[in-house]
Amino acid sequence: MTKKLQSITNKLAPAALIAAILLIWQLVSSAGLVPKFMLPSPTDVAAAFAGDFSALMGHLGTTLYEAFFGLALGVGLSFVVAFLMDRFSFLYKSVYPLLVITQTIPAIAIAPLLVLWMGYDIAPKVTLVVIVCFFPVTVGLLDGFRTADPDTVNLLRSMGAGRWQIFRHIKLPSSMGHFFAGLRVAVAYSVVGAVIAEWLGGYNGLGVYMIRVKKSYAYDKMFAVIFLISIISLVLMKGVSLLQKRVMPWNKTQKKG
Repeated sequence: MTKKLQSITNKLAPAALIAAILLIWQLVSSAGLVPKFMLPSPTDVAAAFAGDFSALMGHLGTTLYEAFFGLALGVGLSFVVAFLMDRFSFLYKSVYPLLVITQTIPAIAIAPLLVLWMGYDIAPKVTLVVIVCFFPVTVGLLDGFRTADPDTVNLLRSMGAGRWQIFRHIKLPSSMGHFFAGLRVAVAYSVVGAVIAEWLGGYNGLGVYMIRVKKSYAYDKMFAVIFLISIISLVLMKGVSLLQKRVMPWNKTQKKG
């Protein structure tokens, strides 16, 4: 009973905090402490979202397509690179520092170059998504590969197992928890990366929509897009958590035990 009550409290606490923030925001905006054109109230944002719902959904479809396409390519590339870095130690020592250095470069600084090189079509958006998603998934996989139980690995070697068999039966399953941790970060980055690329050039997408409403000083619509991006990112992260439970049912059993 105590555990159930604690679980309910833990779930309600974030919702209560969000509700309090929205209430304070509404009161500040309604009282005129901040001009509405600078900080529209939550009700104004909700009205803008409802009024422009069809246009938002059209732009959202474009952004999600870019995000999912880039995410799929980034995850696939991460598996290949992580496998090679785990297999060859000289690759790990030479490539890993470069991966870390790439994270010091802001995505907003890379996006203009990609648009310059690739134009205003889908290519620069997908490329930026691949870049921002590649690091967390690759690092997660590498950490997972290195957490494989050495005793189990030695046991399989003594039984004549090859490198691929050890990777398939030991290293890959042991890396799944780290992989999904990185994937949760990557799915959020994928949407943000697509929007950033759309800011700097494109014909459709939430980033293009944000630039248009910004130029018309419709900041209630700007906030509506921000909330939509946040909600989509949270939904995608929750989807990854549900997928992890399906792929790793033993992990749930261990936690219960």
